[in-house]
Amino acid sequence: MKCTPYFLYTRQRQDRVGIDWRWIEQAVTSPFREQVQPDGRIRRWARIAEARGKVLRVVLLEDGETVHNAFFDRGFKS
Repeated sequence: MKCTPYFLYTRQRQDRVGIDWRWIEQAVTSPFREQVQPDGRIRRWARIAEARGKVLRVVLLEDGETVHNAFFDRGFKS
């Protein structure tokens, strides 16, 4: 999986250390929602059963495969 240096840096944060790579891959390949931002980046969301059903948001670069950010979206509204 391709990642930006920003993602690798923020992944070290305490609130993101526990995000499993498999969950990120799930959000990239099988999202339940997708949105393209005005800057071309792509947001994808996946519900993670192993994380008590929390919603993971992954932000990809315009190429659709490079991960720029990943975090549990506490403000997600379905």
